[in-house]
Amino acid sequence: MQTIAAPAPATADDAPGRFNNVDLVHGFRLGNGRADLAVTTDRGNDRLRFYRIDGNGSGAPLTDVTDPAARPVFNTTQAEINDQRTAYGLATWTDPATGRSYALVSRRERTSLALLELTATARGTVGYRLVRTLDLPSSFRLPDGTSWSPCGEEDELPQVEGMVVDPRTGTLYAGQEDVGIWRLRADLTGKPALMDQVREYGVPATYDEETEECAAGADPGFGGDRLTADVEGLTLVTEDDGDRLLLASSQGDDTFAAYDLEEEGEYEGGFRVAAASGALDGSEECDGAAAIDAPLGAKYPNGLLVVQDGHDTPADTDREATGFKFVDLGDVLDAVDD
Repeated sequence: MQTIAAPAPATADDAPGRFNNVDLVHGFRLGNGRADLAVTTDRGNDRLRFYRIDGNGSGAPLTDVTDPAARPVFNTTQAEINDQRTAYGLATWTDPATGRSYALVSRRERTSLALLELTATARGTVGYRLVRTLDLPSSFRLPDGTSWSPCGEEDELPQVEGMVVDPRTGTLYAGQEDVGIWRLRADLTGKPALMDQVREYGVPATYDEETEECAAGADPGFGGDRLTADVEGLTLVTEDDGDRLLLASSQGDDTFAAYDLEEEGEYEGGFRVAAASGALDGSEECDGAAAIDAPLGAKYPNGLLVVQDGHDTPADTDREATGFKFVDLGDVLDAVDD
């Protein structure tokens, strides 16, 4: 329907714009009315960008309404931005008590999360202000009394990318890729709780600079049973009985795990997006997922789950452009119940 290029670099020495994650804000007060917004992290420039959605027009549905004065999320200088420890994962949230809308943003190669309040300007553009930040742990005390940190390059901390907020409870679910899924308040107050761990949690490993891979040691058995690193895309769905499920991409084994949020995140079941008949393959190394509960016509009467697909199989080669797979949400819920 429309293609929007990331912003060009200010100079030849600067990092180019690079869109990373996207989420939606509904009914944001802008100008004399309300607008639906698509919000994206521009990790190349360490900023958020905003696009007004016009679903009724015959032309392009998205219009850039980003405040030109929007500041970097985590950095203060262009030199720091060029190092690319910048805005990465994203989840939006509107507080029903105040009507204020927020973006929760993670930082690449760091454990930091930032809470940004979205603001409208008199010029009809959208900006943001920093409310608070929170740093998740990068080192963990294991049951045997030892300390463990996920393996990575020097000075690289276990980052968060996949995030989603349950608007009913104001709860943020954040996937720390090599660690597990955190549950915490969306306003970033209170103490985060680790809801589930990856299988590799607690496994000692050494980074090899030549191979750029981690050589794992003996597994002490402190990890979880359902997620294989990395934890990636997180999304919420509602079952017919009204219960909410958190779906999580287990990138390391090409599966998805479902957690019942009505039961304090109890594991509900899992599934795989497998190959269909003909040339259409499934989803491998899924980096992101998004679901909608509403019926979408004859093809998706029960709603829709969209998952990113990282490989062209059976050829097993990286894609030049990212791919997506569309799945009937009813099939997903049936698989989880089974």
